[in-house]
Amino acid sequence: MSNLQGQLHQWLHIRENEHLECKEAKERFDFEALVKYCCALANEGGGVMLLGVTDKLPRKIVGTQVFKNLERTKAGLVERLRLRIDAEEIINEDKRVVAFHISKLITCKMRFKVLGI
Repeated sequence: MSNLQGQLHQWLHIRENEHLECKEAKERFDFEALVKYCCALANEGGGVMLLGVTDKLPRKIVGTQVFKNLERTKAGLVERLRLRIDAEEIINEDKRVVAFHISKLITCKMRFKVLGI
């Protein structure tokens, strides 16, 4: 099992909290919603946003088709929020999970207001 697979397995077994958010997002997920979730996680000290995973325990991998161009999505998030965000695909049993790793940033709340979000 790779490090990513092991980390995904851990995320599947813990409750969502201020550092972990999970969404099914099988075929659609609004970019503006992603911006809001990333900002919220940044305000809480950073965390991980998983797409392609159910949000209720017991959590299941359902796979996602959203944000196929992760570099473009990541660049859009960095441009909007001005914080470090990493994005990666994790393939588990032929199902794609997208993980966004969001760094902490205290001033993100102010950006929410400026952006009109």
